[in-house]
Amino acid sequence: MTTAADIMHPGAQWLPATETLDRAAQLMRELDVGALPVSDSNDRMCGILTDRDIVLKCVAAGHDPSRVTAGELCEGTPRWIATDADVSDVLDEMEGHRIRRLPVVDGDKRLVGMISEADLARHLSEEQIAGFVEHVYAGSSR
Repeated sequence: MTTAADIMHPGAQWLPATETLDRAAQLMRELDVGALPVSDSNDRMCGILTDRDIVLKCVAAGHDPSRVTAGELCEGTPRWIATDADVSDVLDEMEGHRIRRLPVVDGDKRLVGMISEADLARHLSEEQIAGFVEHVYAGSSR
C-alpha cells in the first residue's frame, strides 16, 4: 500500500499567522514552494497561503504586503491528511475539495510534509493522474 508519507515532499514548514506577506513570499522563494501551511498561536493549522493569494488578494487589491499578515488572508477550513493514509484517500481529499496541495501530519498532528501535483505525478499511474486532473481542473476558474 502506498501512503501519503511515501509520496509527500518531507520537511514542510509552518508560517505563523502573524507573519507578514512580504516575509511569506521571501520564505516561499527560499524554499522554492508556492504554498505554505499557516499556523495559529497554538501551532495548529489555520489555513494555507499560496503565492497566488499574495498576488491576487493583497498586491492586486492595492494592499501593502509588509502590513498584511498571513492570518488575514487564510479563509475556509484547512484540509490535511495523515501520514499513514492510503494514496486513494489522498486523491479523494484533493479531488473532493479541488485542491492542488495537501499538508501531511503525523499522529501528533505535527506538519511533516506536503503533497503537491508534482508529487502525484512522480508517484502515481497515468490513469490516476488523469482522474485527478479531470476532477480538480474540470470547470475550475483557476
